[in-house]
Amino acid sequence: MLPVKKMSKTRTRTRRAHHALQPTTLSPCPKCGKPKLPHAACGTCGYVSAKVMLPVGEKEE
Repeated sequence: MLPVKKMSKTRTRTRRAHHALQPTTLSPCPKCGKPKLPHAACGTCGYVSAKVMLPVGEKEE
């Protein structure tokens, strides 16, 4: 079944106005200060919270 009337470009683009990609928000690590994803472990030092630290090993070749 086809639409009864053509939807204008303005109406279509207005509907899609909020579909743009948002940049990833990064927060500084409280221990080392490097940027990290919020609510995630730091990739450089492994800090999660005051009680939890994840071991971060060096990359194996």
